[in-house]
Amino acid sequence: METDQYPETIKNSLRFYENKVAPLIEKRFSEYASRIAVGLAGEGSDCFGYDDLISRDHDFGTGVCLWVMEEDMEEFGYLLSIVYNEMAAKNGAGGISQRLRERRGVMTVHDFYSNILGIDCDVRNCSISDADWRALDHSCLATAVNGRVFRDDAGVFTAFRNKLLAYYPDRIWRIRIAGELHRFSASVQVNYARCMTRGDIVAARICHAEGLRAAMELFFLMKRVYSPYYKWTFRRLEEMDEDGTFAGLVRKFSALTCAEAAWKGVRYDADQLNTADPVVTGAEKLAQQIVSMLRGHGFISEDDPYLEKYVNSILQEEQGR
Repeated sequence: METDQYPETIKNSLRFYENKVAPLIEKRFSEYASRIAVGLAGEGSDCFGYDDLISRDHDFGTGVCLWVMEEDMEEFGYLLSIVYNEMAAKNGAGGISQRLRERRGVMTVHDFYSNILGIDCDVRNCSISDADWRALDHSCLATAVNGRVFRDDAGVFTAFRNKLLAYYPDRIWRIRIAGELHRFSASVQVNYARCMTRGDIVAARICHAEGLRAAMELFFLMKRVYSPYYKWTFRRLEEMDEDGTFAGLVRKFSALTCAEAAWKGVRYDADQLNTADPVVTGAEKLAQQIVSMLRGHGFISEDDPYLEKYVNSILQEEQGR
């Protein structure tokens, strides 16, 4: 197992598993060892490798997740949970919060995925319905597949993890792309100008934020990677953006403020961009990059930065399959 690229929090948990948990399982539960999957995944910045001194003021501590099937929970899981918790308390984990204790320790494979995703996961058959795919949230999916699996002889936990990592089915992917294209276009290519013309700065700022969020979600969709919880979204985007172009535009766009003076005496014109407002020009630069990504995937051949233009064609192609 190559660990050099693991974040430090993952390395700490791996060491904890190798030095404490694995010997415990071998000593007390050796006959069940092949039925216990172990790793660190799920809720918490440590599972993403994003823990720092600021985030360690709550829900922080070293531990691992031990995943078993429902029948195994009845047979030996509850005893394993008691023994693990006692051992963890004696090895520096006794001061962690109740919330973190709920995220670590023994749990069923079904409950781990179902609690994070908010659906009743069919882990035994490794199946997800279209209705469930449509209901799933990007950040919940990112949480379900983060971290690392240290051992999984039975393979049930990893099989469902790989099912999720394979990303959305094509039809769901297209629906999500179309939805974010519409959100970006409606918020910062249409409604921002309407709000600024009316002098409604609060609504305009909401449009700005919605456009920012949609742009980042579209980046992740184009990369076929689930975006994490909002406070980690840009950090992950920066990590993935190899040349930094898109991340740079996002950072600049996020720092812009509504240019009220640019809208004094301006009448709303749906066909005319107010380039005196940097939010408008910043949105167009992001839109041009998004169009380039859409072309790269073969979704479109045009270069018009008005993103609403492409919504129906992407949806119609999906519906025609």
